[in-house]
Amino acid sequence: MSESAVATLKLPPRVSGEKPGAGHMEEFGVNFARFLMRCNAECGELAEFNMGGQQTVLMSGPQAQEAFLKTLDLKLSRAAAYQATVPVFGRGVIFDAPPDKMKTQLKIQVDALRYQNMVHYSTIISKEVEDWIAGWGDEGVLDFLDEFLRLTLNTATHCLLGADFRYKLTDEFRELYHALEKGLQAIAFVDPYLQQPIFAARDKARERLQEIIGGIIAERRATSGVEYGDALETFMAGTYADGSYLDDNEITGLVIATMFAGHHTSSGTATWTLTELARQKPYADEVLQELQQLFGDGAPITFESLREIPRLERFIEEVLRLHPPLILLMRRVIEDIDYNGTLIAAGKTVAISTFGSHRNTDYFPDPERFDAHRPKPDTLFAYIPFGGGPHKCAGNAFAMMQLKAIFAALLPRYEFELVDPDETYQDDLSAMVLTPSGPCRLRYRKRR
Repeated sequence: MSESAVATLKLPPRVSGEKPGAGHMEEFGVNFARFLMRCNAECGELAEFNMGGQQTVLMSGPQAQEAFLKTLDLKLSRAAAYQATVPVFGRGVIFDAPPDKMKTQLKIQVDALRYQNMVHYSTIISKEVEDWIAGWGDEGVLDFLDEFLRLTLNTATHCLLGADFRYKLTDEFRELYHALEKGLQAIAFVDPYLQQPIFAARDKARERLQEIIGGIIAERRATSGVEYGDALETFMAGTYADGSYLDDNEITGLVIATMFAGHHTSSGTATWTLTELARQKPYADEVLQELQQLFGDGAPITFESLREIPRLERFIEEVLRLHPPLILLMRRVIEDIDYNGTLIAAGKTVAISTFGSHRNTDYFPDPERFDAHRPKPDTLFAYIPFGGGPHKCAGNAFAMMQLKAIFAALLPRYEFELVDPDETYQDDLSAMVLTPSGPCRLRYRKRR
């Protein structure tokens, strides 16, 4: 863009409350979902704030969100915005890979979630749920935030790394994985290489996970003619344009990245789905009736049988509206942007907030009220739980299949109620991935 063209453009309005040096980082770090809603309420469609020295422009509303997700793709970089993931996924993996390699790696990741694998995965998830509830008894109380973290970690490792690894899953592996998760706190998106205990633990965990996963890779390479039907098999078979295979570091990084997509976000959504089922009895009864008709006579839970469960799907969609898995999506501006007469300069970060978008009263009246019959807005890019455009989350189909498989097995067997006062079940808005604030205790009883 020429200097004369730039000179004619206005600048985005700035958010109030900026502090010397830190900018808005303190408020952002405490509760950035609410902070972003304040930005939108104060400044409108575009709102610029200072995230620890990184100038960031929040884009709000369907038109701006469509531009972010779709029409501005050539001028925005995901890789530059998500450098916090590099120590987690590994050097040379996805957002640290050259563009052509990143494109190939993401295609291989999508291949791991193709139809043939999904058919196999649905059976695995159903078995994991059966094993999970086998020792429950007739009734009890559980912290389902912890329970779903454990269940979805089991399902993710089973689907990605196979049964041979899943049934050797140790406490060490769980602890290493959670150390990686903790390394993606808000401060990591300012500087992921600060001298912080959580980052030191993250780096040690990534190194040890490569040793563990590398051992599985070596075992498989030493054998031949065995079909595993899991994601690791897909990653090991993937090749670049020159015919070379992914190395152990790249395979490990893809496993970790796919687990992040399929585990933590699913565990939070599963916990909120069960919590809302306990809260919303009329809607829960409708879902139960549908599931009893489909599976009440002992019909097997298969990928085909999970494809059409409209009442459960609508319920989960409303859960995803109120409690979207990722609160914030970001890109780095690599070329000056003229957005409707406003300059968004190269070097800045742009962001959209799914949490805020789903509370836009123009498209979601009475937005804090749970309504499983709420119609989806006609306007595209108002409802964006999995993003949208060319970079829509590749794991969204797997996530929905996993959630439907869990509740198709669970709800016909047990009923649930809140243990603590309703108002104590709140979103934890301090991290990038949204979950309920723990504990999330529910009482279960076997249905008569």
